[in-house]
Amino acid sequence: MGSESSSLHIFFFPFLAYGHMIPMVDMAKLFASRGVNSTIVTTPVNATPISKAIRKFQTHNNNIHIETIEFPCSKAGLPEGCENGDLIPSPDQVPVFFEATRLLQEPFERLLLQQKPDCVVADIFFHWAADSASSMVGIPTLTFHGTSFFSTCALECVRLHEPHKNVSSDSEPFVIPDLPGEIKMVRTQFPPVSINGETSPVGKFFEEAMESEKKKSYGLVVNSFYELESVYADFSRNELGRKAWHIGPLSLCNRDTEEKSQRGKDASIDENECLKWLDTKKPNSVVYICFGSVVNFEDSQLREIALGLEASGQQFIWVVKRTKKDGDEWLPEGFEKRMEGKGLIIRGWAPQVLILEHQAIGAFVTHCGWNSSLEGVAAGVPMVTWPVLAEQFYNEKLVTEILKIGVPVGAKKWVRMVGDSVEWEAVEKALKKIMVGEEAEEMRKKAKVLSELAKSAVEKGGSSYCDLSALIEELGSRRH
Repeated sequence: MGSESSSLHIFFFPFLAYGHMIPMVDMAKLFASRGVNSTIVTTPVNATPISKAIRKFQTHNNNIHIETIEFPCSKAGLPEGCENGDLIPSPDQVPVFFEATRLLQEPFERLLLQQKPDCVVADIFFHWAADSASSMVGIPTLTFHGTSFFSTCALECVRLHEPHKNVSSDSEPFVIPDLPGEIKMVRTQFPPVSINGETSPVGKFFEEAMESEKKKSYGLVVNSFYELESVYADFSRNELGRKAWHIGPLSLCNRDTEEKSQRGKDASIDENECLKWLDTKKPNSVVYICFGSVVNFEDSQLREIALGLEASGQQFIWVVKRTKKDGDEWLPEGFEKRMEGKGLIIRGWAPQVLILEHQAIGAFVTHCGWNSSLEGVAAGVPMVTWPVLAEQFYNEKLVTEILKIGVPVGAKKWVRMVGDSVEWEAVEKALKKIMVGEEAEEMRKKAKVLSELAKSAVEKGGSSYCDLSALIEELGSRRH
């Protein structure tokens, strides 16, 4: 391993959004810990949180670096500072942002020529990176989807067979053909453009990305572990013909409190204060609620969540995208006073991995983004699933029907960034089901088993450790 990895140099090129950057920064740290010279390529604004995330790691490992390339916001018609997709001020600018990322190709190619790395790990949305790498310096590009084997397999089976076109209504269930597990969906769980046949700019961008991955990528790196979804890892490789390496859970490369707290944005609460609050609670007695970096519920929906929380009688930590400046109109009158000592509201960004790993956390209400889902698995916490967009409805199926460690809240409609409307009674019911009774205990036991398997997978001799070793060795021998 040492001889193959010591001279190996890899570029890691994450998409410009926290949900994409966080796992790829973890990945770069993981490769660096195995002797690979790792360079994270990003823009100046995004370099700041990434630098913070690797600072502690760099004190004992000097082979991880950041290189910046300019993102011309004004040339793209975007406000200055919009180098992160999470910061785009309005939904109608999302397609503009995706298209604008193509402007990174020229400076990226200049950097490739200067440094000539042995491999590029590129986000699926930077599909042109494979063209740049192969045509200019003849190096392989590995693609990072940022999601599970299950969801990539489901997406591909839906793309190939289009089962949603063979039903008579949006509410009529259909089975995803060829996909193991008899997974049923309904049309409303898909993006509207995939149902009505229209092609949106973002949809077109994604289609190009999928096509490029199949034709030009050397293979996939997957943030997962074999024991979690072995059937779908095998299906991806054997039936869909994809070369892939599972190297996760990537979040587990962060070993101490500082590393875990420094991922992504600055936390809106001191992690010690948060953990101290949790220390006063009994094991498995607190619900953690967080919907990731993109989803932004309307005030009316936040009020329904608050009412459901109160009616359930459960203790909670709730992360919301509201600051004190936004006011408290989204909360029922007197809610915070009534919940004093019982609930903690974090306005902004939370140290999620640290919270999930605390013994007091008994359940996780999540939007089913893959980072969050896998962090929940790694922490051994059962989930209430509330998917909103992207591949989140597939991830929900994995959590609730395949792994059987989750309860769906009942969201059935793919709605970009704002979420399907769910009433407080459904929130109350799901919380009670995940926290109280024999079924809850059974899910908790299964979640704890998966957590142990996740930790074993990344240790020496584990499935993810060995897959990473095999990948590094293959890249090393290919280089020579």
